[in-house]
Amino acid sequence: MGNAGLPSASNIADVIGTRRDPLELTFDCRVVNWASAAGGGGNAAAGGKKSDGGKEIKKDNVKEGGLSHAGFIIDNQGKITDFYDIDKKKLGEGSYGAVSKCSNKSTGVTLAVKSISKAQMKNLDRFKQEIAIMKIMDHPNIIKLKESFEDHRNIYLILELCTGGELFDRIIDSGHFTEVQAAIVMQNMFRAIFYMHENHICHRDLKPENFLFTTKEPIEKTHLKVIDFGLACKYTADQVLTTKAGTPYYVAPQVLAGKYDQSSDLWSLGVIMYVVLCGYPPFYGETDADVLAKVRLGNFSFNAADWKSVSEDAKNLIRMLLKMNPRDRYTAEQALNHIWVRNKAPKAAGVVLQSSLVDNLKGFRSQNKLKKAALHVIASQLGESQIKALRETFMALDNNQDGLLTSAEMKEGLAKAGLKEIPTDLQQILEEVDSDGSGVIDYTEFLAATLDKKVYMAEDVCWQAFRIFDRNGDGKIDKSEISKVLNDSDVQNSAAKDMADIMAEIDKNGDGEIDFQEFMQMMRGGGPSELTNK
Repeated sequence: MGNAGLPSASNIADVIGTRRDPLELTFDCRVVNWASAAGGGGNAAAGGKKSDGGKEIKKDNVKEGGLSHAGFIIDNQGKITDFYDIDKKKLGEGSYGAVSKCSNKSTGVTLAVKSISKAQMKNLDRFKQEIAIMKIMDHPNIIKLKESFEDHRNIYLILELCTGGELFDRIIDSGHFTEVQAAIVMQNMFRAIFYMHENHICHRDLKPENFLFTTKEPIEKTHLKVIDFGLACKYTADQVLTTKAGTPYYVAPQVLAGKYDQSSDLWSLGVIMYVVLCGYPPFYGETDADVLAKVRLGNFSFNAADWKSVSEDAKNLIRMLLKMNPRDRYTAEQALNHIWVRNKAPKAAGVVLQSSLVDNLKGFRSQNKLKKAALHVIASQLGESQIKALRETFMALDNNQDGLLTSAEMKEGLAKAGLKEIPTDLQQILEEVDSDGSGVIDYTEFLAATLDKKVYMAEDVCWQAFRIFDRNGDGKIDKSEISKVLNDSDVQNSAAKDMADIMAEIDKNGDGEIDFQEFMQMMRGGGPSELTNK
């Protein structure tokens, strides 16, 4: 098994870095333009006549009247510069626009802003679909969309800021990773894709450029986030996807044939795992046509010289991900449970639960619906450093690693943490924490219910939530704005009762609206709001 035709270590950067600009590619006897979809510098393409998706994208299993995470990520009509200071220096540039740092004028939190030129954008609906998908994503390993703005020239996405750079660049810098480092990053990716597939979202453009590290710390201390949902789509069970989308090295053979499903994402992760462990891709060629010809055949090997120190378990997982037949290919859940990930990725340390955690959960149950919504917004706006301990707790409690907590996982986690008295009404508490009524606790629902009072009572943080509820920007929240927040327009009977209770409790001056002072009083928990069980 010679080394012929493989890149040497010295030109690895050239190899996996060659296809980052848009290029034209003969793809299944058709020429399609491999242009990056809405941002990102990658050379992804969506070809073919029929586009997958197109229906309104909503999260599955949300109860009527449940608080919707997507509903709190608003499309602002105001000017972005009224709310954010945007850095002149660009962090990155793609064919559609640029990414810069920005800071929130009221809270000082530093975020990223992706500006997309409407004139450059060929398909506005496709881009709106990207935003809709990002709004329902709520997972520690998926980039968080905070809000968006639009003016006559651009659309702006406000995203959490990841300062650790692309996975791509770390591979280039190190040549390849140790197995422990590789297992850590692969575990992060498998978790994100497990969650996405549970929510029936297929990413379709997984590659090292589309994963960012949250900080510049060593791999063992930071974590990865999936970015760029420009080609992602929502699918139904057993749906055959037909849009030819992806990037040459990482695309699955079935995508080239125009008949595939979400398992194509796992093929891409198999290619990434191969690259991470040796520094070059399994399907290598001098031209795009060569690469795609190799992908179609699906033959790859582990060159002895480069793979001699890599464990058999690692190679076995790659083989399971790069199965030609999608039915034989591992799912993200199977990959997470593979012996290599289980043994090489560090185990979650025993959960150290602050004693306040259960108290906070209980307290959350007794809040009115508007305050629950406010806590949800605050949790989703906080920076990574402010929620680090709670994120680690969430991930440690999440036994099957799908990014959702069941009541069984919570009970088991509390027992493991040595909590002597598990509340008898834990089931009821958890049902209240599950604000959207989906039957499981999402990441932000958990954060909202466990936030420390000191964090959420800061005035600048509360102002951010107030601003999101005050849709018309007049400095007050009226009944129609509350009903938008509470997602209550369809359930008239309970909606009217919720509204009357909220107004009676919070609108102290009786003018039928809630001003910021009244809102702050509710957040501080003055008076009856601590007792009103909703």
